[in-house]
Amino acid sequence: MILYHGSLVTIEKPKILKPTRTLDYGRGFYTTTSFEQARQWASRKLSEEQPFRYVNVYELQKSALALVKSLVFKQPDEEWVDFVMQNRMNPNFRHDYDLVYGPVANDTVYAQFSLFEGGLISKTTLIEELKAYQLVDQMLFHTKKALTFLTFIKAEEVKL
Repeated sequence: MILYHGSLVTIEKPKILKPTRTLDYGRGFYTTTSFEQARQWASRKLSEEQPFRYVNVYELQKSALALVKSLVFKQPDEEWVDFVMQNRMNPNFRHDYDLVYGPVANDTVYAQFSLFEGGLISKTTLIEELKAYQLVDQMLFHTKKALTFLTFIKAEEVKL
């Protein structure tokens, strides 16, 4: 499986870094199967010191999901909503998965989460609304063990 990561720099050896904000699947190294999604992630990062943006390309070993503790969400469902909400809303929440794969709760989607959190829509309505969106995917490498199954291929400079 080919995976992409958007960044200001080339990342040949990914690391698990502490995030500056809460994220969908928690702390770790995020990738996607969508080059365009990675390019958009890279374009959101602002830096006067670093005018370049890169999409780093990796290959995930086929055996990875079978050899590590993984959680896979095929679509937005109740379990996915609960997991994303725990990670985004509870800074003390920790999970023990090596890899987590599923839909991205991007900024547009997260507006629906805000309506749910505020009690304006039900969880069922939230899930139905999310199914109407064309969601891209993301894969979180949550542990160093998971990162051992990821091989750097190249970095492509992208134009904004």
